[in-house]
Amino acid sequence: MRIAKLVGARVIVTSSDDAKLAAAKQLGADVTLNHRTQQVAAEVRALTNKRGVDVVVENVGAATWDDSLRCLRRGGRLVTCGATSGPQVHLDLRRLFWHHWSILGSTMGNAAEYAEVVRRLGQGELRPVVDRVYPLGQARDAFERLAKGEQLGKIVVELPSEV
Repeated sequence: MRIAKLVGARVIVTSSDDAKLAAAKQLGADVTLNHRTQQVAAEVRALTNKRGVDVVVENVGAATWDDSLRCLRRGGRLVTCGATSGPQVHLDLRRLFWHHWSILGSTMGNAAEYAEVVRRLGQGELRPVVDRVYPLGQARDAFERLAKGEQLGKIVVELPSEV
C-alpha cells in the first residue's frame, strides 16, 4: 500500500479487522473496506462509478479471488502474491477474455525493483511497519501470532548479538 501511495496511486484496502483498517488509513489508505461486513466488489464499483480498479494485489487466495476479479475494470490486472486461504481458485475463462484481464503471479518484484525500494528506504521515503520484535527464545510466540493473523506489519525475531 505504501509503495502504491508513493507512486501516486489511489489505494483501497480491505481486511476483516477494523483495527487493521484504521491503521491502514493512518498509513495513507484512501479508502478502507471490511470484507466481513461490506460487499467489497459492490463498494469498489460504487467508488469508481462502475468502472472498477486498474490493479488488484491479491494475497489471500481462494477466499477473496472472485471478489478481486469483480473489482477489476475492463483491461485491469490482478497481481497474485499469496494464497493464505488456499491455492485453488475458480476462473471462468470467458470472463477473463471478455474483460481483457491480465493475471500476473509475483514474488513482489525483481532485483531492480528491490533495489529501488531499498534506495527509498535509505532516503527515508519508506519505513517498514514492524508489529512486534520477539527474542529468539519466543520465536514460537511470533509464529503463533502470524498464524492467527493478528499482526499489522512485520514480525521480527531478534537473534542474540553473540551467536
